[in-house]
Amino acid sequence: MKPDDVAAYLKEHPEFFESYAEVVADVMIPHPHGGRAISISERQILTLRERAKQLEVKLGEMIQFGEENDVISEKVHRLGLALIAARDVAALSHVVDFNLREDFAVPHVVLRLWNEGAKIEAPASEATRTFAAGLLHPHCGPLAMADTAAFFGEAAVLLKSYAYIPLRGKDTFGLLALASEDAQRFYPEMGTLYLTRIGEIIAACLLRHLEPV
Repeated sequence: MKPDDVAAYLKEHPEFFESYAEVVADVMIPHPHGGRAISISERQILTLRERAKQLEVKLGEMIQFGEENDVISEKVHRLGLALIAARDVAALSHVVDFNLREDFAVPHVVLRLWNEGAKIEAPASEATRTFAAGLLHPHCGPLAMADTAAFFGEAAVLLKSYAYIPLRGKDTFGLLALASEDAQRFYPEMGTLYLTRIGEIIAACLLRHLEPV
């Protein structure tokens, strides 16, 4: 009989431990950290303690993530209020730039709009428009996409991570580009939930001021 067979038998016949309680009490097994042998009951207690420690660590991580999410949610809320209060596209653009730099500590922020009523930025190229229209969700990574490196001027040579957020109504009408000298600020595997929400809020507020495409 193989060890797996023994384990399977004991799982399928828990009554074994009642019928042979004296055997279970007499069985001694190695201590998990070396040294003396211990009983099965002692080993079970050690296992439960280890599981309790693991659960405590996971709980601590969940609490930390929750606190971090609360902070980010508050920042998104402040951004939303400021965007709603903006009276025109120029003021709204200023809010986006100021809040993302100051509240979210994003060092490089560029807003590009290609709408008849958006006369606040240099026009976006066809490559940029095509790239933005093809985004199903925010894109994060180490490379500047399309021809967007030019957005950041002389700082472009120092930048190591980027985030791109499409701005949409019925169609894509803009792109919010974020960048950092920190390679780990925007990475491909990062969650984009808050970036998505920021893009949706900015787009909704912009559409109140822009002329129909």
